[in-house]
Amino acid sequence: MTYHSASSMLSVFLGLSFLIGLSTGLECYVCTNQEGNIEKCLSTIKTCEYGEDTCLTEVRWGSTPYWSQGAEKQYYVTKKCSNRTHCEDRRKQFVHHCHRIWYEDWKCAECCQGDRCNYYVVLGAPGLRFSWLVIAASVITTVCVYFSKDGILS
Repeated sequence: MTYHSASSMLSVFLGLSFLIGLSTGLECYVCTNQEGNIEKCLSTIKTCEYGEDTCLTEVRWGSTPYWSQGAEKQYYVTKKCSNRTHCEDRRKQFVHHCHRIWYEDWKCAECCQGDRCNYYVVLGAPGLRFSWLVIAASVITTVCVYFSKDGILS
């Protein structure tokens, strides 16, 4: 085998590998109205269709679909393949209902891109950033007050 034929074979192999990589789609976890982010929502994976480049997760907090007085509230999770535009539209549609108040019904949507990126439901993250800022401000204020009482900052 000559250098040129080995080089040609390598080029063909790399080209085919690239094309195969392009033809395999995004993988998302999928489930419909599951009670929590468990079982099916963590084990069922789908290769998305052409044009679906985003994983969409919808979370609803509320009573069972057939409401009865005193019924306990719980999470209902739906995960699926989507395209970026539809997912962002869905997220914007839910933004006014995404208040996460435990005694009221609410619903939220989130979008992510990348294979199996919707494994976790991370809807509480923005609230955590605010909480850390409040904690940091409290610590700084406490330290400043402590040092000013001892005359260090006076």
